[in-house]
Amino acid sequence: MQLFLLTTLVMTAFAANSVLNRIGVATYGMDPLVFAVIRTGAGAAMLALLVVPRRTPRPVVLHPKRIAGALALAIYMIGFSAAYLSLGAGLGALILFGVLQVVMFGWAVVERQKIAPLRWVGAAIALVGLAVLLWPAGDTAVPLLGSILMVAAGVAWAVYTLLGRGEADALGATAVNFGLCLPLVALALMLPLAGQINAGGVATAVLAGAVTSGLGYALWYLVLPALPTVTAAVAQLSVPVIAVAAGVVFLGEALTTRLVIAGVLVLGGIAVSLLRR
Repeated sequence: MQLFLLTTLVMTAFAANSVLNRIGVATYGMDPLVFAVIRTGAGAAMLALLVVPRRTPRPVVLHPKRIAGALALAIYMIGFSAAYLSLGAGLGALILFGVLQVVMFGWAVVERQKIAPLRWVGAAIALVGLAVLLWPAGDTAVPLLGSILMVAAGVAWAVYTLLGRGEADALGATAVNFGLCLPLVALALMLPLAGQINAGGVATAVLAGAVTSGLGYALWYLVLPALPTVTAAVAQLSVPVIAVAAGVVFLGEALTTRLVIAGVLVLGGIAVSLLRR
């Protein structure tokens, strides 16, 4: 039960990242790459405050795993923010979590993990629910550049998740990842993208970085060792559903029949995939 509650808390934090990103970029007109830089910097600062006072040994900064984690995190941050310049929120989330699912299931196969049939069935049901929920209606063209950026973000997030398995010091590793990621994300400011900087956008970026990213990712690294790769992949499929529900409650978005049906499919698929028998 404790593991379930911690995983639920992490998924809620991930969903809050999407909601805060929408508010900052769409509502306040914040430049998406500036948003990403502030979000990363706030996360690094929060994690440093938690790690520095500890008496435990400091994590090795220039370790290959830390560098790989920082690079994956930077690609995710930049790709996620920039993709939403051209992609709709639903289509972008579908691409992101679809790619995440494929990469993590693929890696489970590479590692020759024993994947129960019910988990394959559950993942398929959940993906159908996501398609019902997020696939745009009508003949909407899919922007090529935005799709490529979101695919890159999905692959990077899957790599970051896989790298987090087996971390002896989850908090320290996350802090180093964010610190190394910050200058990499800052390089993206050289790209000419439209947007502005304002107090509302900065506030949402700081909240997303310090709380739902920094603390959320640290907790995710703590929970990951107890979760099989496939379970971790399927659990993250709940994030878009939580994000849409938060949009209905906090942003006044419409609650449609399709939303209800898709939510039942996604959560039901996750439940099926976690059955022991």
